[in-house]
Amino acid sequence: MASISEEKGGRKTVQFVAPDGRRKSIRLGKANRRQAQVAALHIEELLTAKSTGGRLNPATAEWVSQVPETMRRRLERAELIAPRERKECPRLVEWIDRYIVSRTDIKPRTLINYHDTRRRLVKFFGETRRLDEVTAGDAEDFRVHLKAKGLAEGTVRRVCKRCRQFFTAAIKRKIIFENPFADIQCGHYANAERFHFVTAAEAQAVLEACPDAESRLIFALCRYGALRCPSEVLALRWSDIDWERMRFTVRAAKTEHHVGGGLRQVPIFPELAPHLQDCFDLAEPGTEFVISRYRDTSVNLRTGLSRIITRAGLAVWPKLFVNLRSTRVTELCETFPSHVVAAWAGHSEQIARKHYLQTTETHFQKAVQNPVQWGSESDGMDGQADGENPPYKQKRPLAVACETAGGRELPPRGFEATKTTISAC
Repeated sequence: MASISEEKGGRKTVQFVAPDGRRKSIRLGKANRRQAQVAALHIEELLTAKSTGGRLNPATAEWVSQVPETMRRRLERAELIAPRERKECPRLVEWIDRYIVSRTDIKPRTLINYHDTRRRLVKFFGETRRLDEVTAGDAEDFRVHLKAKGLAEGTVRRVCKRCRQFFTAAIKRKIIFENPFADIQCGHYANAERFHFVTAAEAQAVLEACPDAESRLIFALCRYGALRCPSEVLALRWSDIDWERMRFTVRAAKTEHHVGGGLRQVPIFPELAPHLQDCFDLAEPGTEFVISRYRDTSVNLRTGLSRIITRAGLAVWPKLFVNLRSTRVTELCETFPSHVVAAWAGHSEQIARKHYLQTTETHFQKAVQNPVQWGSESDGMDGQADGENPPYKQKRPLAVACETAGGRELPPRGFEATKTTISAC
């Protein structure tokens, strides 16, 4: 006699005793009570036919012929029906290699991540494991293994997300019919413990410790322009700089597949202008990219910044460049509408709330002040000592050309046409 048990989430399982006396079960997945009862009746009919050697009644035979492939395989494993011939399933390593080769559309960093996930899977499952032999339990064991290796939760989720992607691609090609990573926690994970707000004082100390103008500009683009590093920083060209309107165009490889092609415009904030001007003055005629010295792929910008921070007498904070971007987004959201900041930073408001916006010490200090003091203060958030004026608490519009920035003269009106001519050399 088959019985029905229900798991969390509405998933049903039919349990029964096989003719050999062993207790077995067949998962039905999410099903209502009526569907589970119908399946149980047909499974009982299969048990009776197997025990007596009789023929199946037409209703059960038709049910077996119409069940999805995943259910058919479960019935075969339970030895209720005879297995049918199928093409031999490829080994896990063979399928992953085939999939990676087929993805000619991915970027170099993604390719590196795919190969890293491949290495972890093959090391855990071995070279001979077939793709259809990996179960949901194996996937859970793999996740536990990654945690035991000391990987952060965010890293574990990203690895498992790529694993799920490999198996999903195999399902689409009808090589397998179940994804063992379907119920494994994957995707983005925001760890608030790794947030760090880089104050204006800390930023100034780092800038003073930078060895040259380009390294100062790299830091300023991340801290005051909220650019992603290295992709957006290294993609910036002199032809993207609009000195007259005090803004520049950012080419975002991360979002280029979205509507708009990953292009956005960012103000040349007053804190950023002098560093951009310094590099412009030093650039050789015909130079295409704003950052030229640090373009070599062998140069690790993260390692370089860590050394500069240490030289500045500061502790190296986690997620170096992400927290620079997060700090600036948090600052700007105190002064500008969230949709404007999202447009400048190149992400959605939802992503900003989850991954970038921080609660800082200044928020707590402001919360305990007398409310009448709030009106006399700027809504900006500087994260500095009392008495200091944050650079962006300025009365002038940010997107309007100004005569000077940080004591330096900026290019005259119409200079961008000259720069275009230089870039064409």
